[in-house]
Amino acid sequence: MSLTSDMLVDRRRLRRQLTFWRVLAVLILILALIGAGFAFRAYSGPGGQAHIARIKIEGLITGRQETLDLLRDIEKSSASAVILRINSGGGTTSGSEALYTAVQNLATKKPVVAVIDGVGASGAYMTALGAERIFANGSAIVGSIGVIAQVPNVSKLLDTLGVKVEAVRSSPLKAMPSGVEPTSPEARAALEATVADSYRWFRDLVGTRRNLTGDALGTVSDGRVFTGRQALGLKLIDDLGSEKDAITWLEREKNVVKDLKVVEYKPKSQRGNLPGLGSLHQAARLLGLPVPEMLDDAAHRLLGPKALEGLVSVWQMPNE
Repeated sequence: MSLTSDMLVDRRRLRRQLTFWRVLAVLILILALIGAGFAFRAYSGPGGQAHIARIKIEGLITGRQETLDLLRDIEKSSASAVILRINSGGGTTSGSEALYTAVQNLATKKPVVAVIDGVGASGAYMTALGAERIFANGSAIVGSIGVIAQVPNVSKLLDTLGVKVEAVRSSPLKAMPSGVEPTSPEARAALEATVADSYRWFRDLVGTRRNLTGDALGTVSDGRVFTGRQALGLKLIDDLGSEKDAITWLEREKNVVKDLKVVEYKPKSQRGNLPGLGSLHQAARLLGLPVPEMLDDAAHRLLGPKALEGLVSVWQMPNE
């Protein structure tokens, strides 16, 4: 066989191999899209069929827009009722207020019940207040009603190191306290006033939503946490129980059809989280294949914020 013939044979072999891998890559992408479709369908609910929607409020609450959008999506869905599964120590005060408002608005359209699994403290408890009824595990942590502002002050350390930070401000209270210089009495007073205003709003909200006044309200709003059993006696929650108990209440008190399927709704960044999806995305790019937008969204999952800014309503600050 001549050299030219050998080259032709090798070229055909390479062409067949390349075609095989391209077809395989396309098939893998198709399977990934089918899986993502199932994930999206689970998110959207079972078509027009009645069901109970479940949304989890976990980790740090920052009022992310996709979570707020998700609550509005549930409002438009065929869900007969909504269960909030809460396990969070809170987060930013503004984010928690936004989430509370969204839950309260949803509760005007559909029955909403909150179930505190492990922790429903501070901003997470604020969120639960938007629901029509609050259940909690007997050993759950509930409460921590309050607001905090913390600024690490390293001015003495900088003095020891011989470092001086100079600033030119439009007014004495601009960007104060800064953490790199001693906090002036005026700056501390201004910050205290901001904290006090947010705390009054939070405290009044608890009083209104839980029908508490006087000493009863003062007892639950001094920043302490309580177990679920203590919270029941203090009227911070309505019942001890789990999601199953919440569903029983919805069926009995809200005439929700029995034995409805519970469908978990997830934010966009958590949908289509298929095994190896990132690798498939990268392989498709390397092969020069077009990548659908849905696959792009699933491959580039969003990361939550790593820091808290502004006033926070949180029980135990997260470790960075």
